[in-house]
Amino acid sequence: MHRKLLLWPNATAPYSEFSPEQAQPSVTEFAAPGAKCAMVVCPGGGYTMKAPHEGAPVAEMLAQDGISAYVLDYRVLPCHFEAPLSDALRAIRLVRSLGYEKVGIMGFSAGGHLTCSAATLYTSGDPDADDPIERLSACPDVFVPCYAVVSFAAFRHQGSLDSLLRDRAEDYGFIRRFSAELHVNGDTPPAFIWHTANDNVVPVEQSLTLAQALSHAMVPYELHIFPNGPHGMGLALEDPIVGQWPRLLCQWLHGMGF
Repeated sequence: MHRKLLLWPNATAPYSEFSPEQAQPSVTEFAAPGAKCAMVVCPGGGYTMKAPHEGAPVAEMLAQDGISAYVLDYRVLPCHFEAPLSDALRAIRLVRSLGYEKVGIMGFSAGGHLTCSAATLYTSGDPDADDPIERLSACPDVFVPCYAVVSFAAFRHQGSLDSLLRDRAEDYGFIRRFSAELHVNGDTPPAFIWHTANDNVVPVEQSLTLAQALSHAMVPYELHIFPNGPHGMGLALEDPIVGQWPRLLCQWLHGMGF
């Protein structure tokens, strides 16, 4: 049985008044014995749901490789547009509070968008906070966008944009805020990025745009563009080419000290 940890066990989550019917956000733990590092896993689903095959199976893969994983149950439509990012940053802080030396975040599709947002819009800890978890930094040590929605500005995935921003979907200020490539700088953590070239849902240009921004900022990254494969492949266990990505990721994570 995997332990579920509420992100705010002693308080109501921020922005709860905008979606009172949704469960309080949480993470489900897939702990690896003796692990010193952990990853927060964000399943995709267009900000309307969370795809099961991009959650627990990915966390189990990481745990088998010696890296603890925590699957994030973040809020989706009709939540406040800041709620998912609030959940992701709190999840990083919460997992860090468990004593791990390094904490990263990864996600798929819209969960990849959330991952990119966390890596570029993170906040430092508040040393004066009453809650000790809030004193910790929410900056991930690494981030892993998988066939991710990166930008709402170019080559956009309209469904994710509409579901997250709703009546603000045509407001350029909000579009800029949630376009990660516009916020990459020298303090952005290293990234492992993968996509398929003929993804017909989220264009591969999304990942290429992110890689270009990281390159310009001199942030280390590893990029894999596989030639063929539909959107939403998850672990891609039935594809011998795309299915290489979990091994490549784990090699990269170990090289990053995970």
